[in-house]
Amino acid sequence: MSEAIVITSDSACDLSEDLVDKYNVKIIPLHVSIGDKDYKDCVDLMPDDIYGIYDKTGLLPKTSATNVLEYVKFFKQFTAKGCSVIHISLSSQVSCVYQNATLAASELSNVYVLDSLNLSTGIGLLVIKACEMRDSGLTASDIVKNLEKLIPCVNTSFVVDSLEFLHKGGRCSSITVVGANILHIKPCIEVLEGNMRLVKKYRGKLKNAIYNYVQERLKTTTDIDYSRIFITHSGVDGDIIEMVKNIIKENFIFKEILVTRAGCAVTSHCGPNTLGILFVKDIKDN
Repeated sequence: MSEAIVITSDSACDLSEDLVDKYNVKIIPLHVSIGDKDYKDCVDLMPDDIYGIYDKTGLLPKTSATNVLEYVKFFKQFTAKGCSVIHISLSSQVSCVYQNATLAASELSNVYVLDSLNLSTGIGLLVIKACEMRDSGLTASDIVKNLEKLIPCVNTSFVVDSLEFLHKGGRCSSITVVGANILHIKPCIEVLEGNMRLVKKYRGKLKNAIYNYVQERLKTTTDIDYSRIFITHSGVDGDIIEMVKNIIKENFIFKEILVTRAGCAVTSHCGPNTLGILFVKDIKDN
């Protein structure tokens, strides 16, 4: 009998409900706190709620890790049925969820925890790849080995409309914010080795910045795996999303273009009108 494998992730993977259902992924929510109130990401609190609360109170949400006991309970519901679990975690460089999930896994059998070194649908890309491998009949150990090779190949970046939320979260200085506003700078943030890094600055209106970002990002990247690409955003106007889709359709050969809304983790750090394209590069065999 083939091995029963459950693919899990945390809510930071930003997969839509349709994709979660399609690939039979099990999600554990992160915690989001605002003031003295604690919420579960995309269960008790949705991304648009963050903007409303911030506008009224000036309070910015803080994401916090799922604790070890929560992970043990989450994994046990699958291991108790004899399933192996492959959990793909939010980057260890931005949260302690990987550490907590690893501690929980050490108390159980057949639970594999992988550090995605990524966030948002950068994790989601790995999750979908894991599900495809599961459905093709690979063993849990082989899936894990393949994912470990794939993790460095995920290309994750975003263009941020305003530095306000990043500043409030302590990720940039007041001087940087003022300068960006005066010069109409739209920063491009890339995930490198699990951390968010400023890699480029675009000037001008958001739509033009995103147009240039998408063109440059895809045309200057080699060895792309064209199976799918995510357009992930935190509430960008529909015409900008359509523009991005058209750029991709007209100039590149992705088999699947998936549009998803960023969850509370990305939203609380980057704020409104953030948009990114996320894809995978081909694995280079040594």
